[in-house]
Amino acid sequence: MDMEHLAAETTTCDFKRCVERKKPKSWLKSVAAFANTQGGSILFGVDDDTHEPCGVTDPQADIEFISQVIHDRIDPVPEFALEVETVETAAVVILNVEQGDSKPYFCIGDGRREVYVRHGDRSELAPREKLLGLVLEGTHRTWDSLDSHIPVSRASFTHLRATFAQRAGIDLVDEDYHSFGLVTEDGEHLTYAGAAFADQPLLRHSRVFATRWDGMDKTHILDTEEYSGGLTMLLHNAEEFIRRYNYRQWVKRVDDHAELLCYNERAITEALVNALVHRNYLDLGSEVSIDIYDDKIEISSPGTVPADIDLERAGDQRQKSHRKNPILADVMGRMNFMERRGSGLMLICQSTAREETYKPQFKPTFKNYCDAFYVTLYNMRWDAQAGTIAQVRLADLKGVVATEDEAVPDIDPAAPQVTDQVTDQVTDQVTDQVTDQVAALLAYIQDSETSAIDAMTALRLTHRPTFRENYLNPALDAGLIERTVPDKPKSRLQKYRLTEQGRNTLSTLNSDNPMNSTDSDKKDSNE
Repeated sequence: MDMEHLAAETTTCDFKRCVERKKPKSWLKSVAAFANTQGGSILFGVDDDTHEPCGVTDPQADIEFISQVIHDRIDPVPEFALEVETVETAAVVILNVEQGDSKPYFCIGDGRREVYVRHGDRSELAPREKLLGLVLEGTHRTWDSLDSHIPVSRASFTHLRATFAQRAGIDLVDEDYHSFGLVTEDGEHLTYAGAAFADQPLLRHSRVFATRWDGMDKTHILDTEEYSGGLTMLLHNAEEFIRRYNYRQWVKRVDDHAELLCYNERAITEALVNALVHRNYLDLGSEVSIDIYDDKIEISSPGTVPADIDLERAGDQRQKSHRKNPILADVMGRMNFMERRGSGLMLICQSTAREETYKPQFKPTFKNYCDAFYVTLYNMRWDAQAGTIAQVRLADLKGVVATEDEAVPDIDPAAPQVTDQVTDQVTDQVTDQVTDQVAALLAYIQDSETSAIDAMTALRLTHRPTFRENYLNPALDAGLIERTVPDKPKSRLQKYRLTEQGRNTLSTLNSDNPMNSTDSDKKDSNE
């Protein structure tokens, strides 16, 4: 026996000092747990506390007893094998239990039938959602194929139809709902897959919580949103939230422009689709979470990936495909949101590596933790030493030779990214004195007067300190905007307008990139 196996009790390994005969449930629950989870081994003759081999006195008698008790008290009987190995002169009986195909496996005793699962190094009673999952596995059915008992008349699929037409190039027809598995055979009810794609929030736990944290821990919130609705709507909203903080810059090179992003957009989409499609929907009190820090994004989803997926190598090679919700995956695949089976995690890493600013330390990571699966994307423009968005020299980009004094201007990492509607009005290349955020505020105000509330609404900001610190105060300090009631800064009638310097600056920004014109310019051209 490899002595490394005696190092610790794990999800797939349990130690018992002896074969308990008076109270066999002490080890029988591990047999049931291994069969219900991912298989494992019990080593009889190894001390539970010291993990030192102590041996059993009569291996043959113990093997016969173990075999008989499993047949009598585990229902159905799982596949198992018994062997004896000598470790440091001690006889150790090894019981190997296979993961079963006829779940759930019950442990019978004291007039009760109980279902156990493996959780870390413990064998524990299965919670309700886990028990439901085992029943589905044992009957070879999936959650998304079940009848939700929600009448079809309660649902609409406007967002799914629009997204399908845009991405697949064809229109959904009513017959597709049946063939895709979104409605039951009789056409009366939605399946859970159909309920998940409906415009209405029919599944209370099908939600996304998105938060932008101030710094690198969960101390102060800068921005937060809660989204509900159909999967395509959840995906769109989640992408938009992350896009606020995926700061981009365009750097001029000799023959083209280099676009610098904190995170690769294709990797973001793949990670979100993975979270929404492959999550455990049987965990009714859970949701997909997006946590954005200065240096990374963590996307977590309920449920862990199976043990036969090597998360250390998932970014470099395809893994075995496990589709918890095959109907959801099929519909998303038809819209080209998903790649080939088993390649999703690899695609996240490959897409990230295509970024101009990519370095090996920015390779995405994956982990199972506390009944959830985490994908971590690292901010490729974050300078940990400086504690801010890095200044990137053109010479540092892939395949570029440039002078060392050519650099990308800094961006404030604590300030939210403006929406596409406003960003389209603002040049990507701002002057050294005007940040993206101030430029967005100037573009919104233009020739009008606006209140702080109206400006925040237009810029989709909800956090007043962020608006003041990164938009309003810098613009005031630079003399680009002025108060309409200057002698009463806190007046309820207070509004803001551009100064002459602000109008000149906005004109300069637009002239630097003619494609980014103001609304008034666009209106003139249309006339």
